[in-house]
Amino acid sequence: MYRLGRWLSGLTQFMTLLGGLAIALMMLHVTADVVCRFLFGKPVPGTITVVSHYYMIVAAFVPLAFAEQKNAHISVEVVTERLPAWVQKHLEGWALLLAAVVFALITARTWEVALSKHGIGASVVQGDTSIPVWQTYFVLPAGLGLMTLVLVYKFVVYLFGLKSGLDQGRASPDDLPVGGQAVDKQQLGEGDE
Repeated sequence: MYRLGRWLSGLTQFMTLLGGLAIALMMLHVTADVVCRFLFGKPVPGTITVVSHYYMIVAAFVPLAFAEQKNAHISVEVVTERLPAWVQKHLEGWALLLAAVVFALITARTWEVALSKHGIGASVVQGDTSIPVWQTYFVLPAGLGLMTLVLVYKFVVYLFGLKSGLDQGRASPDDLPVGGQAVDKQQLGEGDE
C-alpha cells in the first residue's frame, strides 16, 4: 500500500507540474498577443479561446489532487475544533469517503460530457478561426479522477491504520533556504521547544 502511495504522490506531482506549465504557457501566450496587438496591430488569433478553454482548465483542475495530498484545501472548523481529538480524527477520516463518493460522481458525469463533446467535435469560433475544444473536456475527468483516487487512498490508509506513502509534508517558513541551505532549528537553537 505504501508503494501505491508513492506512485500516487509522483503522479500528482507530475500533474501539478503540467498545471504550472499551463500557467507559464498562458503567460507567454497572452504576452505575445499583447505585443502583436500593439506593435503590429494584429493580435494572435484565438487567444481568448485558447486561454479560457485550454490553459485555465488545465491550471485549475489538474492540480486538485496535489492540494488534497498536501492537506492544503481550505477548511473551516467552527464546531469540530471543540470536539475531542479522537472524534475529529474519525470525522476527518469518514469525510474522506464522502468526498471520494462525490468526486467519483462528478468524474463520471464529466466523462460523459467529454465523450459527448468528442462525439460532436465541439469547437469555438473566434473571429474567423474555428478552434477545436473537445479535447479539453477530458481534462476535468482526469483531474477529478485523480482527486478521487487520492481520497480513496487516504480513506483506506485511515481505515486500516496503514502507513501512507503520500508526500503530505507542507512547506513552512522554517523550511525555506537561507543562503542556499535549509534552516535547521537545532542549529538555530530553537529545537528545544
